[in-house]
Amino acid sequence: MAVGNTADGANLESLLAQTKAAQKAYAEFPQTQVDAIFKAAALAADKAAITLAKAAVAETGMGNVEDKVIKNRYASEYIYTQYKDTPTVGVVSRDSKKGLAVIAEPLGVLAAVIPCTNPTSTAVFQALLALKTRNGIVFSPHPRAAKSTIAALEVVSQAAVAAGAPAGIVNWISAPSIELSVALMKACDCTLATGGPGMVFSAYSAGKPAIGVGPGNVPVVIDASADIDAAASAIIHSKSFDNGVVCASEQNAIAVREIYERFKAALAKHGAYFIPAADMDKVRAVLMRHSPKDPAVMSANPLVVGQTPVAIGKLAGIEVPANARILVGEIPSFDYGDPFAHEKLAPVLSLIK
Repeated sequence: MAVGNTADGANLESLLAQTKAAQKAYAEFPQTQVDAIFKAAALAADKAAITLAKAAVAETGMGNVEDKVIKNRYASEYIYTQYKDTPTVGVVSRDSKKGLAVIAEPLGVLAAVIPCTNPTSTAVFQALLALKTRNGIVFSPHPRAAKSTIAALEVVSQAAVAAGAPAGIVNWISAPSIELSVALMKACDCTLATGGPGMVFSAYSAGKPAIGVGPGNVPVVIDASADIDAAASAIIHSKSFDNGVVCASEQNAIAVREIYERFKAALAKHGAYFIPAADMDKVRAVLMRHSPKDPAVMSANPLVVGQTPVAIGKLAGIEVPANARILVGEIPSFDYGDPFAHEKLAPVLSLIK
């Protein structure tokens, strides 16, 4: 079993030592045994998808259970199906013409920093990839989502160990902090960093290789050639999914003048509520927060992240229909001085003509 009780630097060293020893042993496992462990862990996570989704929403207050179940199943069932037949041990391919062989070797011990927006699905996904590739992995959960993240890791870890993996191959910090996260990233062989710009910057500055997934600010352009109704439906489905916490969802829709009114009508048909011009500044006031170090720098307001349109309306002091799927704010142009121009991590979309 994982140590999972790290609250200071000394315990972190013990945790890393356990994971390093486990990874050294796991690196010698044959493909058949690795695949059996990968399968057992994936099936266990898939079985726990609903329980983990409920735990994530209850702890963070972000998103919704139905969509988090989908994400948990994707992170377990889809990832297993996608990679179950992928070779990850020894010679994985040959090029006889060039006389080359590709040999897969693990990186060692990975550090994984998990966001509060996707606390269980991200943890399951990264743990499964580490198991498939014979890497050890140590997680640093977000403090706001530590219980649900650890619950997901316990499911994966227990199933992996029961299937023959060394104890401690999947490990975690149970009392996470910024200081421990930074120490972990400096000590491990590679970091998987998922979260805000500050955390991703820290990962890239830790002196070790890092794969960062930071904020997104996705634009989408709708022109006269588009299927207007399908575009509106797809954007609202994406933007409302898990109450908008997915960083790949659209943030700024740019519709050409020729079809602008048609597109607005299509958005309204599929559940968009257009914020009245008189209420736009009220929503702006709660949408983002300014950095105390630099007022020009904005980030999503934690009170808004992953909330429903109605809840965001209440926070802003405006009336929003109970059946609204997303909020749409019309802005004249893309301007980073406008909170609507940023990644909002909520079911809020800017619309530009």
